[in-house]
Amino acid sequence: MSESIFVTVPEHVAIIMDGNGRWAKQRGLPRTMGHRKGVEAVRETVRAAGAAGIKYLTLFAFSSENWRRPEAEVSDLLGLLKAFIRRDLAELHRQNVRIKVIGDRHSLRSDILALLLEAEETTRDNTALTLVIAFNYGSRDEISRAVVSLARDVEAGRLRAQDITPALINARLDTAGIPDPDLIIRTSGEERLSNFLLWQAAYSEFIFVPEYWPDFSPEIFRSALEKFASRDRRFGGLSSQAAAVGT
Repeated sequence: MSESIFVTVPEHVAIIMDGNGRWAKQRGLPRTMGHRKGVEAVRETVRAAGAAGIKYLTLFAFSSENWRRPEAEVSDLLGLLKAFIRRDLAELHRQNVRIKVIGDRHSLRSDILALLLEAEETTRDNTALTLVIAFNYGSRDEISRAVVSLARDVEAGRLRAQDITPALINARLDTAGIPDPDLIIRTSGEERLSNFLLWQAAYSEFIFVPEYWPDFSPEIFRSALEKFASRDRRFGGLSSQAAAVGT
């Protein structure tokens, strides 16, 4: 993968891929065509992230709330996920990409779960970009599962309640071992997190772009990275400029 052209490259970028249905409606097409076009944008974005030197790319592929959509649309989304893994897994593996899946796995269909586990196992030793797929994911559900896990340890006497720290909670989240996102991008002009990485986004930068996800191009991605590089991240402290002059 080529060397990054950016002075400040985010280690972890997370993207809320929004607007597939509206992209299709705007063109008089069925919603499924928007989802299919969105898969092409995923491929381009993964390549662009690797070329920029990003180490972690998290994509909000399917939320725990998406099951409420019409059955035909859900079926098509699951079919696209299966097709993506079957078609792209070998290429991602050749590119040294590691796949990590976050989200609740307990209620997943066995065929979908088997594919996700295969993708993780096949690529687990890869060392380039880590592609994190948020599937059947909801941040409140993730935090609830982490709290239940800690509560069980307290009940069993393995942990004292007063010893629970943010670090311990972090270690029980689906993203344990993955750095918090430096940058979160959302497409389609919407400006909200929609139950995505609520804990992990504590100090993330946000960039909202008007384009629908199927139109999200490497050029738009690069523009977002340039905006990120221009920001002064203070993490609750002074800016680097202010600290330098003692203000």
